[in-house]
Amino acid sequence: MKRHILVIGAGFGGVWSALSAARLLDKHDRNDVDITVLAPQAELRIRPRFYEADVHKMSAPLGDLFASVGVHFVKGAANSIDEQAKTVGYLDESGQPAKLQYDRLVLAAGSNVIRPNVEGMQQYAFDVDQIEQATQLERHIKSLKDQPYSAARNTVVVAGGGFTGIETATEMPARLRAALGDDSEVRVIVVDRGPKIAAALGDGIRPAITEASEYLGIEWVLGATVASVDADGVTLADGKRIDAKTVIWTVGFRANPLTEQLTGVRDAQGRLHVDNNLKVFGQSDVFAAGDVAYAATDDLGNFAAMSCQHAISLGRHAGNNVAADLLGVEPTPYRQPKYVTCLDLGAWGAVFTEGWDRQLKLVKQEAKDLKTQINTIWIYPPAADRATALAAADPMIPVA
Repeated sequence: MKRHILVIGAGFGGVWSALSAARLLDKHDRNDVDITVLAPQAELRIRPRFYEADVHKMSAPLGDLFASVGVHFVKGAANSIDEQAKTVGYLDESGQPAKLQYDRLVLAAGSNVIRPNVEGMQQYAFDVDQIEQATQLERHIKSLKDQPYSAARNTVVVAGGGFTGIETATEMPARLRAALGDDSEVRVIVVDRGPKIAAALGDGIRPAITEASEYLGIEWVLGATVASVDADGVTLADGKRIDAKTVIWTVGFRANPLTEQLTGVRDAQGRLHVDNNLKVFGQSDVFAAGDVAYAATDDLGNFAAMSCQHAISLGRHAGNNVAADLLGVEPTPYRQPKYVTCLDLGAWGAVFTEGWDRQLKLVKQEAKDLKTQINTIWIYPPAADRATALAAADPMIPVA
């Protein structure tokens, strides 16, 4: 009887886990192991681009790619893991419960934005976390032209000044003018709890973000939090009112709650602690990749971020190592010492840094050209050609 590797998730971590497992099986000329990817859709959704316009185009089909390397795809949404029985429960595409058995499991189910229990949050705040929500925001922005003019109609509030918030905010002036007219007076306001612009991102990158904000006319309300959201704007914790027809929430991310069904240690974001081979501590048959893995990138105390930069490499290693574990061959320990930041800053350009201390390397158009290359080429899956796809899944390929 064939043994079975099951991968939960078709994001960056899941896709590269499946391809890398297939690569190692091919390398050892083994056809006694099946690989299955379980996910709601057979497409890689390019989540890092969801702040852009035309978000409905931000996905890449996976059916032909998986077929080319012998990976089986099951359409469904995982909702339970039984580590004793080695089964994963899911709802199939018709909504019926079903189960899959595994010998080895890679959990790569991703993460979600945290929507806190703030008054009006669920009814009135948009986000760019998943393609459905980002598409809803796009429809809303395009519909603003049908509303009578008001300052609130032409105003966007972005809650959160981290990576997602900054990229979303700096794209908004152009997106608003595209909807309302090139000569429209628009206002974009970032509400952030930090004491300085991009406080959490460090001094190296802050001057570029500050300059871009000034160039684009983006306002920052600092040391502030949102207390409530309604159809006409937000009220801050200090009582200040900002009128806006568009409120976008970008604060905080948490690993998929499936992590809570496994015996293991989790960090504050719900990510499972893993060893150097990405096996979950306390588990003999479960590996983790992408946003559900709390993985050391080096020996200096740095850990993988919730980013495609890390998820791709985590996937390549997790897939290789889950197959190696099943075959009884040497794994490839995960290490990703190089860390870069390439932050899109709208019409101003972009900023590129290297190192965890974010040493400035490129700004404006040079950085924008690199960001465009990353977003439109580097993070997309390989062609549906067996040799090309397997070669691209080598865990020794450097990322970033």
